[in-house]
Amino acid sequence: MSSKQHTGTVHSTPRERRKVVAATVIGTTVEWYDFFIYANAAALVFNELFFKPLGPDSATLVSYLSIGLSFLFRPLGAFLAGHFGDKIGRKPMLVITLLLMGAATTLIGVLPTFESAGVLAPILLICLRVLQGISAGGEWGGAVLMAVEHAPKGRRGVYGMYPQLGVPLGMILAASMLAIMSAVSGDQWLVWGWRVPFLFSIVLVVIGFIVRASVDESPVFKEIAKAAETESAPIVKVFARHWKLVILCAFLFAANNAAGYMTTGGFLQGYATKPLEDGGALGMDRTLVLWLVVGSAAVWFITTLISGYLCDAIGRKKTFVIGWLMQLVAVWVLFPLVNMGAENPVMFLLGVSILAIPLGICYGPISVWYAETFPASVRFSGVSISYAIGAIVGGAFAPFIAQWLLQSFGTWVAVAVYLMVVTLLSLTATLLLRDRTNIPLDHTFEDSGQWASWEAGDDVRESSEIAAPAR
Repeated sequence: MSSKQHTGTVHSTPRERRKVVAATVIGTTVEWYDFFIYANAAALVFNELFFKPLGPDSATLVSYLSIGLSFLFRPLGAFLAGHFGDKIGRKPMLVITLLLMGAATTLIGVLPTFESAGVLAPILLICLRVLQGISAGGEWGGAVLMAVEHAPKGRRGVYGMYPQLGVPLGMILAASMLAIMSAVSGDQWLVWGWRVPFLFSIVLVVIGFIVRASVDESPVFKEIAKAAETESAPIVKVFARHWKLVILCAFLFAANNAAGYMTTGGFLQGYATKPLEDGGALGMDRTLVLWLVVGSAAVWFITTLISGYLCDAIGRKKTFVIGWLMQLVAVWVLFPLVNMGAENPVMFLLGVSILAIPLGICYGPISVWYAETFPASVRFSGVSISYAIGAIVGGAFAPFIAQWLLQSFGTWVAVAVYLMVVTLLSLTATLLLRDRTNIPLDHTFEDSGQWASWEAGDDVRESSEIAAPAR
Protein backbone atom coordinates (compact mmCIF):
# COMPACT_ATOMS: atom_id res chain seq x y z
CA MET A 1 0.00 0.00 0.00
CA SER A 2 1.32 3.43 -0.89
CA SER A 3 2.63 5.77 1.74
CA LYS A 4 0.88 8.68 0.06
CA GLN A 5 -1.90 10.29 2.03
CA HIS A 6 -5.11 11.23 0.29
CA THR A 7 -6.78 14.50 1.13
CA GLY A 8 -10.37 13.55 0.30
CA THR A 9 -10.67 16.49 -2.03
CA VAL A 10 -8.52 18.63 -4.27
CA HIS A 11 -8.27 22.29 -3.41
CA SER A 12 -8.53 25.26 -5.75
CA THR A 13 -9.11 28.92 -4.99
CA PRO A 14 -12.59 30.52 -5.07
CA ARG A 15 -11.45 32.67 -8.02
CA GLU A 16 -10.39 29.57 -9.97
CA ARG A 17 -13.72 27.93 -9.21
CA ARG A 18 -15.68 30.93 -10.46
CA LYS A 19 -13.69 30.94 -13.70
CA VAL A 20 -14.26 27.23 -14.19
CA VAL A 21 -18.00 27.55 -13.55
CA ALA A 22 -18.24 30.40 -16.07
CA ALA A 23 -16.15 28.54 -18.65
CA THR A 24 -18.08 25.28 -18.37
CA VAL A 25 -21.51 26.91 -18.48
CA ILE A 26 -20.67 29.17 -21.42
CA GLY A 27 -18.82 26.45 -23.29
CA THR A 28 -21.48 23.77 -22.90
CA THR A 29 -24.18 26.29 -23.82
CA VAL A 30 -22.39 27.01 -27.09
CA GLU A 31 -21.79 23.30 -27.77
CA TRP A 32 -25.41 22.32 -27.19
CA TYR A 33 -26.80 25.34 -28.99
CA ASP A 34 -24.97 24.04 -32.05
CA PHE A 35 -26.14 20.48 -31.48
CA PHE A 36 -29.80 21.41 -30.91
CA ILE A 37 -29.96 23.84 -33.83
CA TYR A 38 -29.49 20.83 -36.09
CA ALA A 39 -32.03 18.69 -34.24
CA ASN A 40 -34.70 21.38 -34.45
CA ALA A 41 -33.93 22.14 -38.08
CA ALA A 42 -34.18 18.43 -38.89
CA ALA A 43 -37.85 18.53 -37.96
CA LEU A 44 -38.62 21.92 -39.47
CA VAL A 45 -36.30 22.37 -42.47
CA PHE A 46 -34.06 19.52 -43.56
CA ASN A 47 -36.86 17.13 -44.52
CA GLU A 48 -38.01 19.76 -47.02
CA LEU A 49 -34.66 21.06 -48.30
CA PHE A 50 -32.40 18.01 -48.22
CA PHE A 51 -34.58 14.87 -48.24
CA LYS A 52 -37.78 15.94 -50.01
CA PRO A 53 -37.39 13.58 -53.04
CA LEU A 54 -37.96 10.63 -50.67
CA GLY A 55 -41.59 11.67 -50.12
CA PRO A 56 -43.19 13.38 -47.05
CA ASP A 57 -43.16 10.47 -44.57
CA SER A 58 -39.80 8.99 -45.61
CA ALA A 59 -38.16 12.42 -45.74
CA THR A 60 -39.21 13.07 -42.13
CA LEU A 61 -37.94 9.67 -40.97
CA VAL A 62 -34.59 10.07 -42.74
CA SER A 63 -34.24 13.59 -41.37
CA TYR A 64 -34.70 12.25 -37.84
CA LEU A 65 -32.36 9.37 -38.68
CA SER A 66 -29.63 11.87 -39.56
CA ILE A 67 -29.86 13.13 -35.96
CA GLY A 68 -29.22 9.64 -34.64
CA LEU A 69 -26.34 8.86 -36.99
CA SER A 70 -24.20 11.48 -35.28
CA PHE A 71 -24.61 9.64 -31.97
CA LEU A 72 -22.87 6.62 -33.45
CA PHE A 73 -19.75 8.77 -33.71
CA ARG A 74 -19.98 10.07 -30.15
CA PRO A 75 -17.96 7.09 -28.85
CA LEU A 76 -15.17 8.04 -31.28
CA GLY A 77 -15.13 11.55 -29.82
CA ALA A 78 -15.27 10.06 -26.32
CA PHE A 79 -12.39 7.66 -27.08
CA LEU A 80 -10.19 10.42 -28.48
CA ALA A 81 -11.03 13.07 -25.89
CA GLY A 82 -10.97 10.53 -23.05
CA HIS A 83 -7.57 9.18 -24.08
CA PHE A 84 -5.93 12.57 -24.49
CA GLY A 85 -7.87 14.11 -21.63
CA ASP A 86 -6.38 11.51 -19.28
CA LYS A 87 -2.92 11.96 -20.83
CA ILE A 88 -2.47 15.67 -21.64
CA GLY A 89 -5.23 17.28 -19.61
CA ARG A 90 -8.89 18.28 -19.46
CA LYS A 91 -8.43 21.86 -20.68
CA PRO A 92 -7.00 21.21 -24.19
CA MET A 93 -9.91 18.90 -24.99
CA LEU A 94 -12.43 21.56 -23.97
CA VAL A 95 -10.97 24.03 -26.45
CA ILE A 96 -10.56 21.54 -29.33
CA THR A 97 -14.10 20.14 -29.10
CA LEU A 98 -15.60 23.64 -28.94
CA LEU A 99 -13.80 24.70 -32.13
CA LEU A 100 -14.77 21.50 -33.95
CA MET A 101 -18.44 21.89 -33.09
CA GLY A 102 -18.50 25.56 -34.07
CA ALA A 103 -16.83 24.95 -37.42
CA ALA A 104 -19.26 22.14 -38.34
CA THR A 105 -22.32 24.18 -37.36
CA THR A 106 -21.24 27.29 -39.25
CA LEU A 107 -20.57 25.27 -42.40
CA ILE A 108 -24.10 23.79 -42.27
CA GLY A 109 -25.35 27.35 -42.54
CA VAL A 110 -23.78 27.75 -46.00
CA LEU A 111 -24.62 24.33 -47.45
CA PRO A 112 -26.37 24.08 -50.81
CA THR A 113 -29.77 22.35 -50.81
CA PHE A 114 -30.86 19.27 -52.77
CA GLU A 115 -32.46 21.49 -55.39
CA SER A 116 -29.14 23.15 -56.25
CA ALA A 117 -26.59 20.40 -55.52
CA GLY A 118 -28.51 17.14 -55.77
CA VAL A 119 -27.44 14.18 -53.66
CA LEU A 120 -24.21 15.96 -52.68
CA ALA A 121 -26.23 18.26 -50.39
CA PRO A 122 -27.52 15.60 -47.94
CA ILE A 123 -24.13 13.85 -48.02
CA LEU A 124 -22.36 17.04 -46.91
CA LEU A 125 -25.07 17.67 -44.30
CA ILE A 126 -24.62 14.24 -42.77
CA CYS A 127 -20.81 14.55 -42.79
CA LEU A 128 -21.00 17.81 -40.84
CA ARG A 129 -23.50 16.23 -38.44
CA VAL A 130 -20.98 13.45 -37.85
CA LEU A 131 -18.38 16.08 -36.87
CA GLN A 132 -20.92 17.51 -34.44
CA GLY A 133 -21.33 14.04 -32.94
CA ILE A 134 -17.58 13.57 -32.49
CA SER A 135 -17.34 16.95 -30.78
CA ALA A 136 -20.33 16.31 -28.50
CA GLY A 137 -18.90 12.92 -27.53
CA GLY A 138 -15.62 14.48 -26.43
CA GLU A 139 -16.81 17.73 -24.91
CA TRP A 140 -19.04 16.64 -22.07
CA GLY A 141 -16.50 14.63 -20.07
CA GLY A 142 -13.97 17.43 -19.99
CA ALA A 143 -16.51 20.06 -18.99
CA VAL A 144 -17.99 18.14 -16.07
CA LEU A 145 -14.62 16.96 -14.75
CA MET A 146 -13.24 20.49 -14.77
CA ALA A 147 -16.21 21.51 -12.63
CA VAL A 148 -16.40 18.49 -10.29
CA GLU A 149 -12.64 18.21 -9.75
CA HIS A 150 -12.46 21.90 -8.76
CA ALA A 151 -15.39 21.59 -6.32
CA PRO A 152 -14.98 21.93 -2.53
CA LYS A 153 -16.00 19.01 -0.36
CA GLY A 154 -19.73 18.59 0.04
CA ARG A 155 -20.59 20.74 -2.99
CA ARG A 156 -19.70 18.51 -5.92
CA GLY A 157 -23.33 18.08 -6.88
CA VAL A 158 -23.74 21.84 -7.21
CA TYR A 159 -20.52 22.32 -9.17
CA GLY A 160 -21.23 19.31 -11.38
CA MET A 161 -24.67 20.73 -12.07
CA TYR A 162 -23.31 23.94 -13.60
CA PRO A 163 -22.05 22.49 -16.90
CA GLN A 164 -25.35 20.59 -17.13
CA LEU A 165 -27.12 23.94 -17.24
CA GLY A 166 -25.54 24.46 -20.65
CA VAL A 167 -27.96 21.92 -22.13
CA PRO A 168 -31.26 23.68 -21.29
CA LEU A 169 -29.55 27.02 -21.92
CA GLY A 170 -28.40 25.77 -25.31
CA MET A 171 -31.95 24.62 -26.03
CA ILE A 172 -33.38 27.98 -24.98
CA LEU A 173 -30.91 29.80 -27.20
CA ALA A 174 -31.40 27.46 -30.16
CA ALA A 175 -35.21 27.48 -30.07
CA SER A 176 -35.26 31.24 -29.48
CA MET A 177 -33.02 31.93 -32.48
CA LEU A 178 -35.15 29.69 -34.67
CA ALA A 179 -38.35 31.31 -33.42
CA ILE A 180 -37.01 34.82 -34.05
CA MET A 181 -35.81 33.97 -37.54
CA SER A 182 -39.05 32.13 -38.29
CA ALA A 183 -40.97 35.30 -37.48
CA VAL A 184 -38.51 37.69 -39.17
CA SER A 185 -37.99 35.74 -42.39
CA GLY A 186 -41.64 34.75 -42.89
CA ASP A 187 -42.04 33.33 -46.40
CA GLN A 188 -38.23 33.40 -46.80
CA TRP A 189 -37.76 30.92 -43.94
CA LEU A 190 -36.75 28.06 -46.25
CA VAL A 191 -34.63 30.37 -48.41
CA TRP A 192 -32.37 32.07 -45.85
CA GLY A 193 -34.15 32.35 -42.49
CA TRP A 194 -33.05 28.94 -41.22
CA ARG A 195 -29.41 29.63 -42.08
CA VAL A 196 -28.88 32.58 -39.74
CA PRO A 197 -28.96 30.55 -36.46
CA PHE A 198 -26.24 28.25 -37.86
CA LEU A 199 -24.06 31.17 -38.96
CA PHE A 200 -24.55 32.83 -35.56
CA SER A 201 -22.58 29.93 -34.07
CA ILE A 202 -19.28 31.56 -35.06
CA VAL A 203 -19.98 34.46 -32.69
CA LEU A 204 -20.73 32.12 -29.80
CA VAL A 205 -17.64 30.01 -30.48
CA VAL A 206 -15.35 33.04 -30.30
CA ILE A 207 -16.85 33.95 -26.91
CA GLY A 208 -16.57 30.37 -25.66
CA PHE A 209 -12.98 30.06 -26.85
CA ILE A 210 -11.88 33.20 -25.03
CA VAL A 211 -13.48 32.07 -21.78
CA ARG A 212 -12.31 28.45 -21.92
CA ALA A 213 -8.73 29.35 -22.87
CA SER A 214 -8.45 31.41 -19.69
CA VAL A 215 -9.24 28.67 -17.14
CA ASP A 216 -6.72 26.66 -15.16
CA GLU A 217 -6.22 22.94 -15.68
CA SER A 218 -8.06 20.55 -13.33
CA PRO A 219 -6.17 20.22 -10.00
CA VAL A 220 -6.67 16.45 -10.08
CA PHE A 221 -4.94 16.19 -13.45
CA LYS A 222 -2.16 18.51 -12.25
CA GLU A 223 -1.42 16.10 -9.41
CA ILE A 224 -1.49 13.10 -11.75
CA ALA A 225 0.85 14.80 -14.22
CA LYS A 226 3.19 15.97 -11.45
CA ALA A 227 3.45 12.43 -10.14
CA ALA A 228 3.98 11.15 -13.71
CA GLU A 229 1.17 8.64 -13.18
CA THR A 230 -0.90 9.13 -16.34
CA GLU A 231 -2.13 5.91 -17.91
CA SER A 232 -0.53 4.87 -21.20
CA ALA A 233 -3.82 3.37 -22.42
CA PRO A 234 -6.69 4.67 -20.24
CA ILE A 235 -9.40 3.41 -22.61
CA VAL A 236 -8.06 -0.14 -22.39
CA LYS A 237 -8.02 0.02 -18.59
CA VAL A 238 -11.60 1.32 -18.46
CA PHE A 239 -12.95 -1.62 -20.44
CA ALA A 240 -10.67 -4.18 -18.84
CA ARG A 241 -11.37 -3.25 -15.21
CA HIS A 242 -14.51 -1.15 -15.15
CA TRP A 243 -16.75 -2.44 -17.97
CA LYS A 244 -19.62 -3.20 -15.59
CA LEU A 245 -19.58 0.38 -14.37
CA VAL A 246 -19.58 1.65 -17.96
CA ILE A 247 -22.70 -0.41 -18.74
CA LEU A 248 -24.55 0.71 -15.61
CA CYS A 249 -23.63 4.35 -16.15
CA ALA A 250 -24.74 4.15 -19.79
CA PHE A 251 -28.18 2.84 -18.81
CA LEU A 252 -28.34 5.39 -15.99
CA PHE A 253 -28.35 8.11 -18.66
CA ALA A 254 -30.45 6.38 -21.35
CA ALA A 255 -33.96 7.38 -20.22
CA ASN A 256 -33.04 10.99 -19.63
CA ASN A 257 -31.70 11.21 -23.16
CA ALA A 258 -34.65 9.38 -24.75
CA ALA A 259 -37.27 11.57 -23.07
CA GLY A 260 -35.23 14.73 -23.57
CA TYR A 261 -34.99 14.17 -27.30
CA MET A 262 -38.74 14.42 -27.65
CA THR A 263 -38.10 18.18 -27.63
CA THR A 264 -34.33 18.60 -28.09
CA GLY A 265 -34.49 16.17 -31.01
CA GLY A 266 -37.35 18.07 -32.59
CA PHE A 267 -39.93 15.25 -32.52
CA LEU A 268 -42.64 17.18 -30.70
CA GLN A 269 -41.95 20.28 -32.78
CA GLY A 270 -42.51 18.27 -35.94
CA TYR A 271 -45.50 16.46 -34.43
CA ALA A 272 -47.19 19.73 -33.51
CA THR A 273 -46.41 21.79 -36.63
CA LYS A 274 -47.02 19.28 -39.42
CA PRO A 275 -49.85 20.77 -41.56
CA LEU A 276 -53.26 19.15 -41.27
CA GLU A 277 -53.43 18.77 -45.05
CA ASP A 278 -50.27 16.64 -44.90
CA GLY A 279 -51.72 14.34 -42.26
CA GLY A 280 -50.55 16.30 -39.23
CA ALA A 281 -52.39 15.95 -35.92
CA LEU A 282 -52.28 19.57 -34.72
CA GLY A 283 -51.11 21.95 -37.46
CA MET A 284 -49.85 24.51 -34.91
CA ASP A 285 -47.91 27.62 -35.87
CA ARG A 286 -44.17 26.95 -36.11
CA THR A 287 -43.04 30.12 -34.34
CA LEU A 288 -45.51 29.61 -31.49
CA VAL A 289 -44.39 26.02 -30.91
CA LEU A 290 -40.75 27.07 -30.80
CA TRP A 291 -41.52 29.68 -28.13
CA LEU A 292 -43.47 27.11 -26.10
CA VAL A 293 -40.43 24.82 -26.25
CA VAL A 294 -38.32 27.71 -24.97
CA GLY A 295 -40.70 27.90 -22.00
CA SER A 296 -40.29 24.21 -21.24
CA ALA A 297 -36.50 24.54 -21.50
CA ALA A 298 -36.68 27.26 -18.84
CA VAL A 299 -38.43 24.76 -16.55
CA TRP A 300 -35.72 22.23 -17.40
CA PHE A 301 -33.08 24.83 -16.45
CA ILE A 302 -34.71 25.50 -13.06
CA THR A 303 -35.08 21.83 -12.12
CA THR A 304 -31.50 21.12 -13.22
CA LEU A 305 -30.36 23.94 -10.95
CA ILE A 306 -32.35 22.49 -8.05
CA SER A 307 -31.03 18.97 -8.65
CA GLY A 308 -27.43 19.92 -7.83
CA TYR A 309 -28.39 21.06 -4.34
CA LEU A 310 -30.79 18.14 -3.90
CA CYS A 311 -28.21 15.45 -4.68
CA ASP A 312 -25.70 17.03 -2.28
CA ALA A 313 -28.38 16.94 0.43
CA ILE A 314 -29.85 13.44 0.00
CA GLY A 315 -27.32 11.62 -2.21
CA ARG A 316 -27.15 10.75 -5.90
CA LYS A 317 -29.23 7.57 -5.89
CA LYS A 318 -32.25 8.95 -4.02
CA THR A 319 -32.33 11.97 -6.33
CA PHE A 320 -32.42 9.76 -9.42
CA VAL A 321 -35.10 7.46 -8.02
CA ILE A 322 -37.32 10.48 -7.39
CA GLY A 323 -36.69 11.71 -10.91
CA TRP A 324 -37.46 8.39 -12.62
CA LEU A 325 -40.71 7.93 -10.70
CA MET A 326 -41.76 11.42 -11.80
CA GLN A 327 -40.81 10.61 -15.40
CA LEU A 328 -42.95 7.46 -15.39
CA VAL A 329 -45.92 9.73 -14.74
CA ALA A 330 -44.80 12.48 -17.11
CA VAL A 331 -44.56 10.26 -20.23
CA TRP A 332 -48.25 9.34 -19.85
CA VAL A 333 -49.58 12.88 -19.38
CA LEU A 334 -47.34 14.41 -22.08
CA PHE A 335 -49.31 13.57 -25.21
CA PRO A 336 -52.85 14.08 -23.88
CA LEU A 337 -51.82 17.63 -22.95
CA VAL A 338 -49.84 18.26 -26.14
CA ASN A 339 -52.80 17.09 -28.23
CA MET A 340 -54.88 19.92 -26.75
CA GLY A 341 -52.31 22.43 -28.01
CA ALA A 342 -54.10 23.33 -31.24
CA GLU A 343 -57.09 24.64 -29.28
CA ASN A 344 -55.17 25.84 -26.22
CA PRO A 345 -51.38 26.34 -26.59
CA VAL A 346 -51.04 26.54 -22.79
CA MET A 347 -51.78 22.79 -22.67
CA PHE A 348 -48.86 22.12 -25.01
CA LEU A 349 -46.61 24.20 -22.74
CA LEU A 350 -47.91 22.38 -19.67
CA GLY A 351 -47.23 18.96 -21.21
CA VAL A 352 -43.64 19.65 -22.24
CA SER A 353 -42.97 21.48 -18.95
CA ILE A 354 -44.16 18.51 -16.87
CA LEU A 355 -41.73 16.32 -18.81
CA ALA A 356 -38.96 18.88 -18.24
CA ILE A 357 -39.17 18.49 -14.44
CA PRO A 358 -37.78 14.92 -14.22
CA LEU A 359 -35.41 15.71 -17.08
CA GLY A 360 -33.73 18.31 -14.89
CA ILE A 361 -33.84 16.22 -11.72
CA CYS A 362 -32.00 13.34 -13.43
CA TYR A 363 -29.67 15.40 -15.62
CA GLY A 364 -28.05 17.74 -13.12
CA PRO A 365 -26.50 15.04 -10.86
CA ILE A 366 -25.32 12.65 -13.57
CA SER A 367 -22.00 14.45 -13.94
CA VAL A 368 -21.03 14.10 -10.29
CA TRP A 369 -22.21 10.49 -10.02
CA TYR A 370 -20.16 9.61 -13.09
CA ALA A 371 -17.10 11.40 -11.70
CA GLU A 372 -17.38 9.62 -8.36
CA THR A 373 -17.70 6.25 -10.09
CA PHE A 374 -14.34 6.15 -11.92
CA PRO A 375 -10.79 6.47 -10.48
CA ALA A 376 -8.75 9.56 -11.33
CA SER A 377 -6.34 8.00 -13.84
CA VAL A 378 -9.13 6.91 -16.20
CA ARG A 379 -11.92 9.25 -15.13
CA PHE A 380 -12.10 11.27 -18.36
CA SER A 381 -12.25 8.09 -20.42
CA GLY A 382 -14.79 6.42 -18.12
CA VAL A 383 -17.27 9.29 -17.95
CA SER A 384 -16.95 10.14 -21.65
CA ILE A 385 -17.48 6.58 -22.89
CA SER A 386 -20.37 5.95 -20.48
CA TYR A 387 -22.07 9.17 -21.56
CA ALA A 388 -21.56 8.43 -25.27
CA ILE A 389 -22.92 4.89 -25.02
CA GLY A 390 -25.85 6.07 -22.90
CA ALA A 391 -26.64 8.70 -25.53
CA ILE A 392 -26.70 6.02 -28.24
CA VAL A 393 -28.90 3.66 -26.21
CA GLY A 394 -31.25 6.47 -25.16
CA GLY A 395 -31.36 9.50 -27.42
CA ALA A 396 -29.61 8.66 -30.67
CA PHE A 397 -32.65 7.35 -32.46
CA ALA A 398 -35.38 8.44 -30.03
CA PRO A 399 -37.00 10.91 -32.50
CA PHE A 400 -36.75 8.34 -35.30
CA ILE A 401 -38.20 5.57 -33.09
CA ALA A 402 -40.99 7.84 -31.87
CA GLN A 403 -41.89 8.89 -35.42
CA TRP A 404 -41.76 5.27 -36.65
CA LEU A 405 -43.99 4.10 -33.77
CA LEU A 406 -46.42 6.91 -34.46
CA GLN A 407 -46.62 6.07 -38.17
CA SER A 408 -46.78 2.31 -37.56
CA PHE A 409 -49.41 2.23 -34.78
CA GLY A 410 -51.17 5.53 -35.44
CA THR A 411 -51.31 6.45 -31.76
CA TRP A 412 -49.19 8.32 -29.22
CA VAL A 413 -49.63 5.43 -26.77
CA ALA A 414 -46.91 3.48 -28.57
CA VAL A 415 -44.47 6.35 -27.98
CA ALA A 416 -45.43 6.58 -24.29
CA VAL A 417 -44.86 2.83 -23.85
CA TYR A 418 -41.42 3.16 -25.44
CA LEU A 419 -40.46 6.00 -23.09
CA MET A 420 -41.83 4.09 -20.09
CA VAL A 421 -39.74 0.99 -20.87
CA VAL A 422 -36.53 3.02 -21.24
CA THR A 423 -37.30 4.81 -17.96
CA LEU A 424 -37.70 1.48 -16.15
CA LEU A 425 -34.31 0.36 -17.53
CA SER A 426 -32.66 3.50 -16.14
CA LEU A 427 -34.41 3.04 -12.80
CA THR A 428 -32.99 -0.49 -12.63
CA ALA A 429 -29.47 0.79 -13.39
CA THR A 430 -29.92 3.43 -10.68
CA LEU A 431 -30.74 0.79 -8.07
CA LEU A 432 -27.74 -1.35 -9.10
CA LEU A 433 -25.12 1.42 -9.25
CA ARG A 434 -23.47 2.25 -5.94
CA ASP A 435 -23.83 5.76 -4.51
CA ARG A 436 -20.38 7.18 -3.60
CA THR A 437 -21.33 10.68 -2.57
CA ASN A 438 -18.20 12.63 -1.52
CA ILE A 439 -15.71 9.79 -2.07
CA PRO A 440 -12.15 11.19 -2.51
CA LEU A 441 -11.41 12.04 -6.13
CA ASP A 442 -7.67 12.66 -5.86
CA HIS A 443 -5.22 10.25 -7.45
CA THR A 444 -3.49 9.39 -4.15
CA PHE A 445 -6.70 7.72 -2.95
CA GLU A 446 -6.64 5.53 -6.05
CA ASP A 447 -2.91 4.91 -5.66
CA SER A 448 -3.39 3.84 -2.05
CA GLY A 449 -5.34 0.80 -3.18
CA GLN A 450 -8.55 1.85 -1.48
CA TRP A 451 -10.36 2.47 -4.76
CA ALA A 452 -10.47 -1.28 -5.38
CA SER A 453 -12.00 -1.80 -1.93
CA TRP A 454 -14.48 0.97 -2.66
CA GLU A 455 -15.65 -0.74 -5.85
CA ALA A 456 -16.43 -3.92 -3.92
CA GLY A 457 -18.01 -2.25 -0.90
CA ASP A 458 -21.38 -0.84 0.09
CA ASP A 459 -22.82 2.58 -0.63
CA VAL A 460 -21.12 5.38 1.30
CA ARG A 461 -22.16 8.99 1.77
CA GLU A 462 -19.12 10.70 3.24
CA SER A 463 -15.41 10.44 2.53
CA SER A 464 -14.81 10.54 6.28
CA GLU A 465 -16.17 7.00 6.44
CA ILE A 466 -13.18 5.82 4.40
CA ALA A 467 -10.08 5.18 6.40
CA ALA A 468 -6.91 6.96 5.34
CA PRO A 469 -4.18 4.72 3.95
CA ALA A 470 -1.47 3.46 6.26
CA ARG A 471 1.47 5.79 6.58
